[in-house]
Amino acid sequence: MKVGIMQPYFLPYIGYFQLINAVDKFVIYDNIEYTKKGWINRNRILINGKSEYITLPLKKDSDFLYVNQRFLSDTFDNEKNKILRKIKENYRNSPNFDIGYCLCEKIFNYKSNNLFEYIFNSLQIICNYLNIKTELILSSTINIDHNLKSEEKVLSICAFLKADIYINSIGGMSIYNLKNFEDSNLKLEFINSQFISYQQRQNLFIPWLSILDVIMFNPLETIRDYLLKTKTL
Repeated sequence: MKVGIMQPYFLPYIGYFQLINAVDKFVIYDNIEYTKKGWINRNRILINGKSEYITLPLKKDSDFLYVNQRFLSDTFDNEKNKILRKIKENYRNSPNFDIGYCLCEKIFNYKSNNLFEYIFNSLQIICNYLNIKTELILSSTINIDHNLKSEEKVLSICAFLKADIYINSIGGMSIYNLKNFEDSNLKLEFINSQFISYQQRQNLFIPWLSILDVIMFNPLETIRDYLLKTKTL
């Protein structure tokens, strides 16, 4: 059985979904500390031909709280509507706008102000649309020592799930020790996204934007092909 493990990200780039699609079970960390200036509550979309961030505003709170202990700001309803208007204005002429914007409305209008619940719901909606059948699992529901860190935690999660193969994104090659995985009878693999290019109206192509951009400009059948454009190392 193949297992992948990642932090929660809001409307992440297609590589995140390529990893989910490549495994049987995908664990999403909900009981890890929220990190500023990362991708947990923001991503990039196409605005006036350039990439710009869209961000889920958060209530001010301790920097040491877990993601599932953080909440959207009290002004989020107003901010949400601004983001939706921005998406509508900038993508309304894209070939797959009707479907893409319908997904956006389902995602942004979700009735929870808990950051993790909000992100997890968005990932479920996108996976359902992309017809990805992988089981999504919250890390906090796994019976391990959650004080473990990095590689030790990964090995413990994989042992609990009885994984044969652990697949990580290519960026993880420098942080894992192959021998430790071999000693645990676990095969370690890395997935590398091949370059994907598509027509973004008349703009010079900007790669690796949010999955939202991919959905707006491509039919589902094409995106399903994109999910397989990877190399395993």
